[in-house]
Amino acid sequence: MFLVEGNKTIAEIPSTKYKITDLYSVNPSSLPIKNHVITAITPQELKKISFLKHPKDSVAVCELRREETVGDVPIQLILDGVQDPGNLGTIIRLADWFGIPQIICSLDTVDIFNPKVIQASMGSFLRVNVFYQDIESYLKENTSPVLGTDMEGENLYQFNFPEKFSLVLGNEGNGIRPEIERLLTDRITIPRFGESRATESLNVSMAAGIILGQIFGRN
Repeated sequence: MFLVEGNKTIAEIPSTKYKITDLYSVNPSSLPIKNHVITAITPQELKKISFLKHPKDSVAVCELRREETVGDVPIQLILDGVQDPGNLGTIIRLADWFGIPQIICSLDTVDIFNPKVIQASMGSFLRVNVFYQDIESYLKENTSPVLGTDMEGENLYQFNFPEKFSLVLGNEGNGIRPEIERLLTDRITIPRFGESRATESLNVSMAAGIILGQIFGRN
C-alpha cells in the first residue's frame, strides 16, 4: 500500500490503473468520488496519518501495482541513481508535461511510492509509467540511440536529436556511473553562458527541464 494526499490528486485515481482501498477526509463531501466509503476524520487525526508538515484535506490508501514496461516508445528517460524524492517527483511531472510515457529507473533510484515523490509529482505519477530494473542490462539490449548528460558533451543547442532515443540522467552528486557511460551513443551538455563560471552543475530535475524544452522546441 501507499498513500496519496490531497483532494485534487485523489480525485484522479479512479480513472487510472491504481486502486483505492481506503479513504479518509476531514470533509468527505468535498471528495468527488462515487461508490466508495469515505471515513470522516478530525484535523488532528489527519495530522497523525499524514506525511506532510501541513496536511491537506484527505488521504487515500492505494494498492501498489505490478510493474511492467509499456514497450516501444519514441522517447523515454532513464534515471541512474537519482536519490532525491523531490527530483524524481519533478522529473515525473516534466515527463507528463512533455508527453513522455515512460521512465526507466535504476534499482537504486528513490522509490516512486515515497510520499515526497508522490507529492512532488503533483499527480503525474498516475500518468507516467515508471519501471525499475538493472539499467545496464536494459541498455545492452537496447537498439535505439542512448543519450547522456556530460559536462564535456556536445552543446545541447547544436545537437541534432534523433527521432527515437533514451535520455540518461545521472545521480545528483556523481552523475552517470562509468559502466552506464560506456553504453552511451552520444553525450550532450547544457553550456554555461555566465562569465563567472562558478556554478559547477545544475540540479538534475532542472537540467531535465532545460533538455526536454530544447528537444520538443526544435520544430
